[in-house]
Amino acid sequence: MSFVTSQPHSTRHSAGQTLLIDADDTLWENSIYFERAISAFISYLDHRVHTPEEVRGHLNATERATIAAHGYGLASFRRSLTLCFEQLTDVPLTEEKQRRIHSFAQSIAEQEIELLPGVAETLADLSTRHRVLLVTKGNPEEQQDKLQRSGLAPFFSEVEVLPEKHDDAYRSLAAKHACDAATTWMIGNSPKSDINPALAAGLHAIFIPHDFTWVLEHESVNAPSVGQTLLELPSFGALAQHF
Repeated sequence: MSFVTSQPHSTRHSAGQTLLIDADDTLWENSIYFERAISAFISYLDHRVHTPEEVRGHLNATERATIAAHGYGLASFRRSLTLCFEQLTDVPLTEEKQRRIHSFAQSIAEQEIELLPGVAETLADLSTRHRVLLVTKGNPEEQQDKLQRSGLAPFFSEVEVLPEKHDDAYRSLAAKHACDAATTWMIGNSPKSDINPALAAGLHAIFIPHDFTWVLEHESVNAPSVGQTLLELPSFGALAQHF
């Protein structure tokens, strides 16, 4: 097994690697905007019985169920907020209250794209030597819109917006794009969606932790199998030391 943390003078891998790169909280900020919206929703709910932590726990469970039924994206998030409100209160959901709840989700859509440090220059550099694919999940229109607004689209040879990121999805993607497992790396911040399923599919992986990774993406990072490499790097810019 090989689990290597960043080394300041690491030997670069040869040109021609295939780099599968996550989007939200790997290339640009995302979860912090949801956290702000959730905090505003909990304050608005101002529950007299449940603590804010209990409300958040209920919302997390509601989101899991909503995502399973309706997928990811802001529409799903709005639905979860509305259901949480209805389930935790006996107050009628008036049009005004619904507009207010929807405004919390809308605040996310209105955010400018904030690239994480070192992303633009590192991605521009990597794309000159390697095949770089964007591999994210969520609502395709929303993810494509964020990509276009980010200015990073020219650096990707392909864009895949998956309904879910599990090991079978990575196997299918690798077959579709003729990825050689020996030279293919999944890069992202989520153990649940980026690292563990990619390793299970036989790929290498690079874990770049983010301080505000979505709670539903939390999971222990699995150890790689023999012949696989798992790197943990402190930032996206550190990829330049390895590729």
